[in-house]
Amino acid sequence: MIIFVDENDETKRLDNFLTEITQFSRSKIQSAIKSGCVKVNDNPKKPAYLLKENDKIEYDIPDEEDITIEPQDIPLDILYEDENMLVVNKPSGMLTHPTALERENTLVNALLFKYGNNLSDINGEFRRGILHRLDRNTSGLLMAAKNNAAHEFLAEQIKNHTITKKYHAIVKGAYTPDEERIDLPIGRNLKQPQKMCVTPDGKESTTLVKVIERFGNEATYLELTLITGRTHQIRVHMSYKGHPVYNDTLYGAGQGKVKTEEQVLQSYYLEFTKPFSDEIIKLEIKPDEKLTKVLNYYRNRRF
Repeated sequence: MIIFVDENDETKRLDNFLTEITQFSRSKIQSAIKSGCVKVNDNPKKPAYLLKENDKIEYDIPDEEDITIEPQDIPLDILYEDENMLVVNKPSGMLTHPTALERENTLVNALLFKYGNNLSDINGEFRRGILHRLDRNTSGLLMAAKNNAAHEFLAEQIKNHTITKKYHAIVKGAYTPDEERIDLPIGRNLKQPQKMCVTPDGKESTTLVKVIERFGNEATYLELTLITGRTHQIRVHMSYKGHPVYNDTLYGAGQGKVKTEEQVLQSYYLEFTKPFSDEIIKLEIKPDEKLTKVLNYYRNRRF
């Protein structure tokens, strides 16, 4: 199996990454790496090697058990579809793809039920069709590829930042100024590996911020445009600016007065070039239930 590392997985340890995307235990992965069954860019590496974007990982690990990802009849909210791809509205609370610990109720399980093997497999069985990801508790628009050629066509747009991805979020406090460009590098938090952070040796990361509505000094409704697409980019940038996304307990917001399932963040707009054509596809969705709930709370108060 050959996998190319995307920007969301850079700086992860090699052994942790392979444990995440395969059915093997971490100890078996480490053993396989040490025995030469795994190569990065055609060279052996140590288990602790930190991945870089576009690294080519090649591995051949003997099966201990035959674990497959089971198709599940989970409803899909499909906003766009053609013969090569589709765009779904992923609900909050759903994982984009299975992990070593969770293999059910993900978007991939639902895609497998509807499309079977008619999904790209460039990123392995655990990520069939998946081009990019949304965090479990971030809702909204997400692309999937039906074949490897379409996957590569769309992945090139992602790599070159020619896809427009806009989000809506509610953040804590009164965000200023009205519009801002944030250029702050992001890398993995070495003390807390489940988190990312702003760090001088991180990858270039740019977010455009525009204020839609302020609610006194308590909260602000924002539109955020991703120029780059780092893991947790919006959440990290907002937290660093002192305005963490509402109810984002991982990045310091805590639980607000309006209870929701973690961060109030939605991928609401997507613009891309249709595979193998010059046609521009533009998609936009309305605020989801979580975002609407918090907006209604603040709009019904006086400031």
